[in-house]
Amino acid sequence: MPATPYGTVLQGDQTLMDRQFAKFLLQPVDREWQPEISAPDRFQTTLAQPVSVTGPGTFFGRAQRTLHFEPSAVEGWWFDRTDIPDALPIRVAANNVWTTQRNIVLCSGSPHNYMRMVEHIIALRLGLGLDNVMIRMDSGDPPLFDRGSMDLVEALDRAGLKTTNQPLSYVTVKEPVSILGPNGSFLVFKPCSGPAPSLTLDCAVDFPTAIGKQRLKIRLTPETARCGALARTNCSAMQMLFAKTIGQCFADFRNLGYTTRNILIAGRWNYYNKPALIHEGKALEAVWHRAVMDLVAAIALIDTGRFVGEVLSYKAGHALDVVMVRHLYEQNLLTPFAPS
Repeated sequence: MPATPYGTVLQGDQTLMDRQFAKFLLQPVDREWQPEISAPDRFQTTLAQPVSVTGPGTFFGRAQRTLHFEPSAVEGWWFDRTDIPDALPIRVAANNVWTTQRNIVLCSGSPHNYMRMVEHIIALRLGLGLDNVMIRMDSGDPPLFDRGSMDLVEALDRAGLKTTNQPLSYVTVKEPVSILGPNGSFLVFKPCSGPAPSLTLDCAVDFPTAIGKQRLKIRLTPETARCGALARTNCSAMQMLFAKTIGQCFADFRNLGYTTRNILIAGRWNYYNKPALIHEGKALEAVWHRAVMDLVAAIALIDTGRFVGEVLSYKAGHALDVVMVRHLYEQNLLTPFAPS
């Protein structure tokens, strides 16, 4: 059988994958930005000093929440719930994902030891090249900011990065692989093809709202990560209306910290607030958020090294992202990548 451009289909029907991949290729690229590859990092990094960031809670908007980022000699990213003294820190890893129903929730040990909506935080692991950090928090409800994750980026920039003496590992996939999800969504992971480690993202979204069709192709670097960090999560006008009316009857919605400043709200034909990241007259905030916040966060769950290669995403979301990462582990598809 001839090789397909999307590799082996790990989940779903190949005939449908053929059709959806063709639709993906026909969707125009709204912006392509692939900065030059710098010399690859050879050693792991951590923070040069501690730093804290405070903002209104995501799920309890009337409460102020603080994230304390600390240097760590232990490999990986960790969340430490200081309000649960007997609980061990939660490692950012695929095997600690509890649910992806609305956002990525990590949990370890007791079901009380969890962190909600971690994607906007952990995406910075790969985006900024920060390998080891301990994040202390006195609840499982992270802050939600008006400028996406830019408050976190600026805080980590103030703290600075420090190179450790621990060698840095890179991983990629052994071969191109893909999975299909609901409504024709799919993901494709391809090996790193060049001598230098790099991660290229080709993401397309298609919403039945003012967001519409958007496609972005970038190489993930600190420069592109900082740009994407400005992208807020989005919801439809109907979802926001529900949260502010009937949703008040439900605990999950009553205390949401969503406002017209920290969420991009899209109606059928128009935005209800001003979108960011305009390129050549078109708002690309939704696809920037999808690529640099959501998709990179799922890739950051690969805890055996910095993932490099090419990832294609079409109409996908948190659930499919995490399913793909689990497939990579379950089917032993990850392999070390040695920079030239």
